[in-house]
Amino acid sequence: MSWFESFVLGLVQGLTEFLPISSSAHLRLTAAFAGWHDPGAAFTAISQIGTEAAVLIYFRKDIARILSAWFRSLTDRSMRGDHDAQMGWLVIVGSIPIGVLGITLKDQIEGPFRDLRLIATTLIVMGIVLGVADRLAARDETGGKHRVVKERKTLKDLGVKDGLIYGFCQAMALIPGVSRSGATISGGLLMGYTRESAARYSFLLAIPAVLASGAYELKDVGEGHVSWGPTIFATLVAFFVGYAVIAWFMKFITTKSFMPFVIYRVALGILIFALVSAGVLSPHAGESGG
Repeated sequence: MSWFESFVLGLVQGLTEFLPISSSAHLRLTAAFAGWHDPGAAFTAISQIGTEAAVLIYFRKDIARILSAWFRSLTDRSMRGDHDAQMGWLVIVGSIPIGVLGITLKDQIEGPFRDLRLIATTLIVMGIVLGVADRLAARDETGGKHRVVKERKTLKDLGVKDGLIYGFCQAMALIPGVSRSGATISGGLLMGYTRESAARYSFLLAIPAVLASGAYELKDVGEGHVSWGPTIFATLVAFFVGYAVIAWFMKFITTKSFMPFVIYRVALGILIFALVSAGVLSPHAGESGG
């Protein structure tokens, strides 16, 4: 991997990680369209550490508060009813599905799941799911003819059951094209949470999963065509770009619909199918190179 490739892929990772369009799919597609080798699951997981570092800084006050309350609740029974302490446990509970499935499906994640036809399918299907979820949220928020505005849930309403459902939604993102934020936000909206609450828990829930996945994949750096220097460079680029994107996205979702992302996902999925069907793009483009 050249330095230019690592810069472009780091930029793509930072731009797409927090948007509901799938960063792993875009890394795979960028390499395929450019005629580069598939960067692979290891590069993807490690570069996500950069964007997750942006989450740690952006939500630093929330994270510090949650960690403080959670640790105190281990010895102080009176703290166990505290919302922040409960959030700490709920992040742990919600991380279990992706941890178990990530290890169980490791070979599929690094192989069959990276087929461009599967990515196109997940882009379209999850785009439609996001569109439906967004439409239901908008209907509750605005009401309408013969309807009244319906109050949606916040993170204070989050319990173990919903936390696990969020976790299984996040685990779906092991398949490129699903999108970690897209799946968890869609799940949250379908369960009746506000856009802001769904996105906030989505980002907090991703922290242990992404950091653990990145740490686990460190052993594979240096194998094949991906080396340490370009990987670290891409991770740094992803961090700076990702921080700017998350700040914009959190403001965007408070007043805007997810429909632009829905349209983009469906259009991109159709384009991939068309290119593969026409023989312009191989569904396994770049895989043979490493």
